[in-house]
Amino acid sequence: MLCLCLYVPIFGEAQTEFQYFESKGLPAELKSIFKLSVFIPSQEFSTYRQWKQKIVQAGDKDLDGQLDFEEFVHYLQDHEKKLRLVFKSLDKKNDGRIDAQEIMQSLRDLGVKISEQQAEKILKSMDKNGTMTIDWNEWRDYHLLHPVENIPEIILYWKHSTIFDVGENLTVPDEFTVEERQTGMWWRHLVAGGGAGAVSRTCTAPLDRLKVLMQVHASRSNNMCIIGGFTQMIREGGAKSLWRGNGINVIKIAPESAIKFMAYEQMKRLVGSDQETLRIHERLVAGSLAGAIAQSSIYPMEVLKTRMALRKTGQYSGMLDCARRILAKEGVAAFYKGYIPNMLGIIPYAGIDLAVYETLKNTWLQRYAVNSADPGVFVLLACGTISSTCGQLASYPLALVRTRMQAQASIEGAPEVTMSSLFKQILRTEGAFGLYRGLAPNFMKVIPAVSISYVVYENLKITLGVQSR
Repeated sequence: MLCLCLYVPIFGEAQTEFQYFESKGLPAELKSIFKLSVFIPSQEFSTYRQWKQKIVQAGDKDLDGQLDFEEFVHYLQDHEKKLRLVFKSLDKKNDGRIDAQEIMQSLRDLGVKISEQQAEKILKSMDKNGTMTIDWNEWRDYHLLHPVENIPEIILYWKHSTIFDVGENLTVPDEFTVEERQTGMWWRHLVAGGGAGAVSRTCTAPLDRLKVLMQVHASRSNNMCIIGGFTQMIREGGAKSLWRGNGINVIKIAPESAIKFMAYEQMKRLVGSDQETLRIHERLVAGSLAGAIAQSSIYPMEVLKTRMALRKTGQYSGMLDCARRILAKEGVAAFYKGYIPNMLGIIPYAGIDLAVYETLKNTWLQRYAVNSADPGVFVLLACGTISSTCGQLASYPLALVRTRMQAQASIEGAPEVTMSSLFKQILRTEGAFGLYRGLAPNFMKVIPAVSISYVVYENLKITLGVQSR
C-alpha cells in the first residue's frame, strides 16, 4: 500500500500534516515545491487511515492526538508482550513455530472453519524464509504495528458479563468478535449465559428473597438478622416460601438479555468507534445506554419480582394475579415505582464493575502472563467476584431505595414518598447504615452465584457446540 504523509511548515501557522493519494489534491504550498503523482485505490487509503487512527488511539497516553517517541516505544513494548501471548496460544506443539494445521485449529476454536489451502495463504503472507511455518520473529514483524484489538484470542479468555450472573441486571453486555457474529456463535453464548443465570439465581434465591425482606422491613427497632429472617420465612410459608419471586426473576432473563444485546449493538455504532472491540469508556457509555433501554422495557417485571418476594401466603395465586391486582388497585404507574433510582444505579454499578474487572485483568496480564493469555478458572472467578462485589457496593443505596419504592403499596399504611424524601428519611431515622440493610445476604450470594453460573455456562457451551478454550 502506498501513501504520502508530509509535515509541511507553513508561514504563520503550526506544522501541518498533509495526506494525499493523488496529485490533483495537492495544495499550492506543495505544488510550488515539486510535482508528485501517487495513485492508490481509495479503499486501501481508507484502510490506512483507520489503521493509523487505531495506532494513535492505542498509544496516545497524553491524549494530544499524536504519538511522540516515548509513547510509541511504550506502545511497541506493551503490544509485543501481548503478541507473544497470542503466539504462545497458537503454537499448539510448543516448538516455537506455527504451521497451517495450528492456524486451522486456532480458527476452528473461534468458530471459523477454513481449508488447508486458505491456511497456507495466511502462512505465506507472514513467511519470509519460505519454510511454510512462522517463527516468533516473523509473527512479531508482521503484527507489530497492528493494534491488539484486531486479535480476538486474548479477549475470548476474559469474557465475564454473561458468565458471572449474580442476579443483578446492570452489567455491561459481552463483546463478540466478527467471527462469532458471522458464524452465529453469539446466540449460543447468550443462551448458555441465560441458562447459567437461571440455575444460579434459582440456587441463590433464598438469599435474594432475604435481602429484599431486610431492605424493606429491617430497621433499628426491627433489627432482622440472617438466621431470624430465614426462620421467619419458613415459619410463615414453609421451606417452599424461600423461593418466592424466583419465577419472575428467571423469566425476565431472556427478554432482558435479548433487548440489551440488540440495543448494545446499536449503541456501539452511535458511540462512533470503528474498532472490533470498544475501549473501556466506550463500553461503559454503550453498555449503560443499552442497560437503560433493556431495564425500561422489562421494569414492570422487576416490580412484580419484588411484590412476589414480599407477598404473604395466599395473597396472590400467581404472577398474573399479582399483576392484575396491582393494575386494578394502583394503576399503570405502580409498575414503574422506583424507576429513577434504578436507572441512576446503572452507571455506578456498570462503571465500577467494568473498571475493576479491566484493572484486575490488566494487572494479571502484566505480572503473571508469561507463556499464555489464559488466566485459568480461579483467576476469572476471583476477578468476576471482586468486580461484581465492588459494583454492588457502589450502587446498593440506590437499589435499596428502589426496592422500598416498589414495595410501598404492599405495606399497610405506608405513605407515598419520593426518592429524595426516602433517602432523607432513611438517613434521619437509621443513619448511613440504613442504606445498606440486607447487604450481608447480598454479598453472601456473590461467590456461589459466580461459581455456579460459571460451571453451568461451561457445560451448556459444550452442549450447544461452542468450542471451549
